[in-house]
Amino acid sequence: MASHEILGGKVHLYRRTGRTWHCSASINGVQHRSSTREEDIVPAKEIAEDWYINLRGMSRAGLIRKKEISFDKVADQFELEYEVITEGQRSPRWVEGHKHRLRLHLRPFFGKLGISECGTASTPGHPHPILTA
Repeated sequence: MASHEILGGKVHLYRRTGRTWHCSASINGVQHRSSTREEDIVPAKEIAEDWYINLRGMSRAGLIRKKEISFDKVADQFELEYEVITEGQRSPRWVEGHKHRLRLHLRPFFGKLGISECGTASTPGHPHPILTA
């Protein structure tokens, strides 16, 4: 497999079994890959450089998110398991109350965020103050 490094080793150009060149780079510990769609190395290097610079700009602007589980998925799993976990210890009304709070208050605010982004630091515009001990 033919390969080259550009931009001081920050971007790797390589050719897989096909004829086109691909590039890869690591931004904030996350590996990103793309095809240059070029068969010649010279235009592939230019495209890879542009791709990397664009990727860094998007990262600095906060447009690239970690690929992680969303709050909505965790809330779905919580709803499935909570009733079973509290079987006989909590009334059905108590369990329904949690489901309503999730639906009405938490999901609209945190829904699409990754689970690591949810917390007190992500709620400065929340209408209710968060009390700390």
